[in-house]
Amino acid sequence: MQVAIITGAGSGIGLATAKLLHDAGMAVVGVGRDPAKLATLAEALGGIERLATLSVDVTAADAPQRIVKLALDRFGRIDFLINNAGIGSPKPLDETDDATLDHFLDIMLRAPFRLCRDVIPHMGPGSGVVNVTSTFAMIGGKRGGAYSAAKGGLKSLTEHMACEYGPRGIRSNCVAPGVTMTDMVRHRFEDETFKRVNVETTPYPRLAEAEDIAATIAFLCSPGGEMINGQSIVVDGGWTRTKYLSPRALTSEWVGGA
Repeated sequence: MQVAIITGAGSGIGLATAKLLHDAGMAVVGVGRDPAKLATLAEALGGIERLATLSVDVTAADAPQRIVKLALDRFGRIDFLINNAGIGSPKPLDETDDATLDHFLDIMLRAPFRLCRDVIPHMGPGSGVVNVTSTFAMIGGKRGGAYSAAKGGLKSLTEHMACEYGPRGIRSNCVAPGVTMTDMVRHRFEDETFKRVNVETTPYPRLAEAEDIAATIAFLCSPGGEMINGQSIVVDGGWTRTKYLSPRALTSEWVGGA
């Protein structure tokens, strides 16, 4: 039985991924800060026979050791690591203080780095790491700031790992979601500008749901993904790779500015 560690497993993309990997017969080590959300994970997976959970801040000094120990004590092996925990609502660089910068880097770069470092020695041929980055790791975007810096760093780390550990049969890849309808993002659609920037420039009739991202992660953890290494798979309906404007955007009247 294969074993997958998932951070940020209590909701959104992490929860959806846990369901898919569990349905595929894997055991899941679900990591998150909120015990209530981890209880929801246990309920969604139908119990704890193939589930172990740990409520911990991934930035804590002892978090990697505790996560690895739980996986090994409970299931005896580690096959996949999905670094999914993250935060949103960044600010432009010139509006970002040092505390905010450190917070973003700690959660979305330093914590995955440290967890990868502790997990890799326990992985063997056929195993893999999936780091959840962002379209903001692929292209420039307004308000990216510390978020873009963290996700871009995680992308580069993943490419290094693909080269360093690929010869041992350990694959490392990124999944880069576009705007995805999770609880962390959904409230931002109250902002009409945010909504237009994403909806009117996506050449697909809907935005991504957590299950769309989870399906890509699950594929990378399946035999079908065996030859994929060092890649960033973007799941955004074509947002980053096209210059699409919706009929509404093309026919809207321009106002203000020169």
